Amino acid sequence: MLVMASETVAVARREGCCTAYHQAVELIGKRWTGAIVFVLLDGPLRFSEVKTLVPDLSDRLLSERLKELEAVGIVERRVIDDMPVRVEYRLTEKGQALEPAVRSLKTWARSWL
Repeated sequence: MLVMASETVAVARREGCCTAYHQAVELIGKRWTGAIVFVLLDGPLRFSEVKTLVPDLSDRLLSERLKELEAVGIVERRVIDDMPVRVEYRLTEKGQALEPAVRSLKTWARSWL
């Protein structure tokens, strides 16, 4: 019985998984989303440039992911009124705040995967 009591105390001191953490992991862990955020860390890119930097990503899925990231305020879509009209995607301040986590995950992946 003494072992069970000490285990209960140890578990009680641990921080539980919160909804916000789970949502963040689900968002960035969605197929291709982390890679898109990663390539945008170095600055704005056009659709075709993102596609070049994230190989094997279809146009349809890239478009879908960019819209999702825009909807949650991580990516901003900017139309440049020029001839021809251009569209660039860039990370918002909220998106840039992901940089330490995304870069750390890449470092971990290179070491462990």
